[in-house]
Amino acid sequence: MAEKTTVYLNPVDHRRLKAMAEVENRPTAELIREAVAEYVRRHAPRTKPASIGVGSSGRHDLAEQAEDLLKGMGEDQ
Repeated sequence: MAEKTTVYLNPVDHRRLKAMAEVENRPTAELIREAVAEYVRRHAPRTKPASIGVGSSGRHDLAEQAEDLLKGMGEDQ
């Protein structure tokens, strides 16, 4: 569901927006929603997915110890 808000535009921008809406045969509100959505996509802080860190082993030496830890893996016992 959409939230209602009021936006004040300067007269020049308002005229240009109305002209664009007329040319594109779209409501001015639709153009404003589209512009806001694009702005938010570009400028909102990005959040990390909740899954990052879920598989944390708690070890801080995995990179250094990887070869030793994986030694023998996949070999028949």
